[in-house]
Amino acid sequence: MSSQIVPLIIIGVSVLFILGIKFLSSPKTARTGNLVAAAGMFIALCVLLKTDGSSVWSHGWSFNYTLIVIGTLIGLVIGAIGAYSVKMTSMPQMVALFNGLGGGAAALVASLEFIRDADAIEIIKSDISQSHTDLIYVTIPMLFATLIGSLSFSGSIIAYLKLEGKFEKPHTFPGQNILNGLILLVIISLCGWLTLNATGHNAIVAFIVMFALALFFGIAMVLPIGGADMPVVISLLNSFTGLAVAADGFAINNNAMIVAGTLVGSSGTLLTLLMCKAMNRPVT
Repeated sequence: MSSQIVPLIIIGVSVLFILGIKFLSSPKTARTGNLVAAAGMFIALCVLLKTDGSSVWSHGWSFNYTLIVIGTLIGLVIGAIGAYSVKMTSMPQMVALFNGLGGGAAALVASLEFIRDADAIEIIKSDISQSHTDLIYVTIPMLFATLIGSLSFSGSIIAYLKLEGKFEKPHTFPGQNILNGLILLVIISLCGWLTLNATGHNAIVAFIVMFALALFFGIAMVLPIGGADMPVVISLLNSFTGLAVAADGFAINNNAMIVAGTLVGSSGTLLTLLMCKAMNRPVT
């Protein structure tokens, strides 16, 4: 497929995403909105598979079509079974679980990209003609997607368990905010260090530590919140997942992911603020 046609198709896909979210604003058109957005994602996937890697991807990946088809079919079956078997009263739990899986997938994509691109990052660092801006452009999206995606995954799992009634009451202890703040500070520090030292064994170890701390921080962030506030938390974590997907789009140079992730991130943030206002709860 010609690289000149791809941007036009991506614009059309973006319009379908926007229309899909628009239709979701009403129960009467929500089903249509889902179908429209799904059609946009299917078109984006077809464009990816039919496009010469050198024209869209800077990495020149070769796709394993068999694994892509198998993964797609498995996802379709699990999603359909889950959607048809879950009760309407348990729909928030399913939303939390699926959102967590989306965040985890985004984190895994960014993690694999970070590890795989170690050699490319080393080339940039060793090339005096490349500025630090180039290095930041390569590493920041991957680290951001890993951090936000893993946080969304673990936080969504806790939200799911709370909605299931496993532990509805808030779990707090003295100095909890201080501990969470220190964990977040360590995570940000590791991300800053990895931005400038993204190669070698030490970088891999630091990246794994950052990933684990982000997972723990997601749990620590949601545990102190009561079960009644879980819908707001899920909406916030949904926006996190969208931002992680958008960052993945920057990391692997996929405009469709950037648009879709940004739409989810912005709409999720607005929904979170509106829900907090309606419930008279501070977003903090």
